[in-house]
Amino acid sequence: MSDNQPSNQLEDGELSAVDLLRFTTAGSVDDGKSTLIGRLLYDSKNIFEDQLEAIETSSRSRGDENVNLALLTDGLKAEREQGITIDVAYRYFATPKRKFIIADTPGHIQYTRNMVTGASTANLAIILVDARKGVIEQTCRHSFIADLLRIQHVVVAVNKMDLVDYSEEVYEGIVARFKEFSSRLNNLVDVSFLPISALHGDNVVEKSANMDWYSGPTLLYHLESVYIGADHNHVQARFPVQWVIRPHSDEYHDFRGYAGRVAGGVFKPGDEVQVQPSGFASRIKSIHTADGELSEAFAPQSCSILLEDEIDISRGDMIVKPNNPPEQGQDIGAMVCWFGDQKMRVGGKYVLRHTTKEVKAIVRELSYKININTLHKIEDDQEFALNEIGCVQLRTSAPLYYDSYKDNRITGSFVLIDEQTNETVAAGMII
Repeated sequence: MSDNQPSNQLEDGELSAVDLLRFTTAGSVDDGKSTLIGRLLYDSKNIFEDQLEAIETSSRSRGDENVNLALLTDGLKAEREQGITIDVAYRYFATPKRKFIIADTPGHIQYTRNMVTGASTANLAIILVDARKGVIEQTCRHSFIADLLRIQHVVVAVNKMDLVDYSEEVYEGIVARFKEFSSRLNNLVDVSFLPISALHGDNVVEKSANMDWYSGPTLLYHLESVYIGADHNHVQARFPVQWVIRPHSDEYHDFRGYAGRVAGGVFKPGDEVQVQPSGFASRIKSIHTADGELSEAFAPQSCSILLEDEIDISRGDMIVKPNNPPEQGQDIGAMVCWFGDQKMRVGGKYVLRHTTKEVKAIVRELSYKININTLHKIEDDQEFALNEIGCVQLRTSAPLYYDSYKDNRITGSFVLIDEQTNETVAAGMII
């Protein structure tokens, strides 16, 4: 086995106790995202009786004909009153085969930034399409964002099939239209299509008797079986230092550990490592967690690394392998999604947070914006407004140690912070 691969990867058919899938839902308003998640939780028996009673009572008071499963995730008062999702709602559930974290994201165009936030850590995206409306602008927008964030696994769930009489023709037309659009995207490598009815549960957890023409898996089966091991970079060794652990105790008098989360590669005791930016070299003495020592550490594990030599290391430094260092530089080209109410302009100054490092940055150039619908570049606009996406050139006050986002989603991403308000104004993906 290669040194660059973790030795305890899953064998075929074997499931790990920590096998976790993070997925997000995306779609236009009223496509049924929250209802779908509610249906998943309800049919997989992941709802407590008191929760069910509460949403049944709430549904009756609203005059709903059926139990409104969307209320399981729409927790804000404004969401319940308006019947829409505004904030990102996270839900945890588990089946005997896998654990899941769901991010229920808003469909409104004005909440695109919320969708980006929810999707940034996802392994898989479920893009809902209303069977009556087909592929619309928001479908294209969310597919583009999934592509931009390099979410490699996408499920296009054609919802509300009950309202089109479970028509195979309607379903196939939507599939063809989505394939036509997605062919212009670069990173959607695994796209699956499912006809469902979230309201009635068709093909969500149980196979639908109304769509005998569909021979594929149910949504839950697909979520349980999709392989996501390749989503982490196990080749380029990256360990951003978050904290230096120096216990003031007699038992651990000489303990000096560097705590953080492995962002890529595999680290083992005895490995030769290098610290950026100082360039000092050493070897790994041992790797520790709260549960004891490890024989190896790999993404996305959190641990503490001890080195054989006393080296000046602080938060923001990065431990790497000397034969495979990250890029280094102060001039950064990146795709950004703008979150701020105030427009981004050339010359704008911000705080840039990249892994555990924080530096100041200035906008040198707004290269182009992307028209979400046509995917065409707009090159003559020198301002980025709320929810717009495009390419920028930044200059930082100190060198960053980074990879391109396509190689590593952790070391290839950053956020921009407004110095005055401390508001997060942009999410960036390094080109």
